[in-house]
This record gives sequence, structure tokens and C-alpha cells, in this order.
Amino acid sequence: MMRSLAWGGVILLPVVVLGGLWGARRDPTQPNWQLPTQMAASPAYRAQTGNPVLAGGGTLQPPVPGTLARGAHAFHYAPTDADRQRAGVELRNPVPATPRSLKEGKRLYDTFCATCHGATGNGDGPIIPKFPNPPSFHSEQSRKLRDGEVFHTITLGRKKMASYAAQLSREERWQVVRYIRSLQAARP
Repeated sequence: MMRSLAWGGVILLPVVVLGGLWGARRDPTQPNWQLPTQMAASPAYRAQTGNPVLAGGGTLQPPVPGTLARGAHAFHYAPTDADRQRAGVELRNPVPATPRSLKEGKRLYDTFCATCHGATGNGDGPIIPKFPNPPSFHSEQSRKLRDGEVFHTITLGRKKMASYAAQLSREERWQVVRYIRSLQAARP
């Protein structure tokens, strides 16, 4: 009896192995089996289309309050005189007064500011016949402004001056402030 079981195992083993190999064969031109299919091929929603799954009914969700874009810095000041003065107290110029930063500040000033404020900061730029004169950087009032106040004005604008936050990065605005200070220092 033992001998018949041993011979049965010898015969059964190749049958099981060959059957397993036959069952595991697949055609490489055909995709694999997918279970469950709803998870493998879920419907994708485009960002601007409606979405019945989400609460607001839209696929593109608003950012979480307080979210900033990568590389952006929070600027918690309103375009008011009170916040401009507060910015003057709270903000400090992080750009050192090096020849390199002054050279870059001059380049930016000549590109964005000299049109109205003039090459020397007197408020006599080439566009002045068409627009009212901006304040001179050499006036007593302009000299009293703190760096943060000047940065606030460049960032949010003031009166007829538009905001330059979209044209100048945070560091570039500080370089312009640094250059304006060098213009003021050059003329006592």
C-alpha cells in the first residue's frame, strides 16, 4: 500500500507542476488581469469640470486659507498710511549695502523707477510732463521714511503710484530701497 502511495505521489507531482505552469502562462500582448477594475481605471475629472463627489461640486478646490505659493512671502499690510507706518517699524532691509546689490538696485531703479522719479531721484523723470511730479527722494519728508515704508510703497503702491510687486521680487524691491538710500546719501 505504501508503495502505491509513493508511486501515486511521483505521478501526481509532475501533473500538479505542469498544471500550475500551464495555468500561470500568459500572452505578453494581452494586459494582465485587473481586480477590482473600478480602482484600477477610476474616472478622472478635469480640473475645471463639475464633480459630484466633492462638497462644492467642483473638481478644482480653493486653497486652504493662508496658503502661499512656493517661494512667496506673507505681506500682512494693507495699502493704508497706518499700515505703511507699521511696516516702517516692523520691516528691516535684509539686503546688505554691497557694490553688487547697489549695482543691481541701480539697474532695477533705472528700469522701473527712473521713468517717473528721474535718474537722480528728484521726481523729474521723462514722463512727468504727462503726469504730476512724484515726490523727490531728496525732500525732508522722503528722507524721514524708514526702509519698511519705502518697501511698502513699492509693494502696494501709493496715491498715483502703482504696485510693483508683480514686476519686482521681494529681494529686488529691497535692492531698490538700498539704491534709493544711496542716492539720498550722495546728496546731503
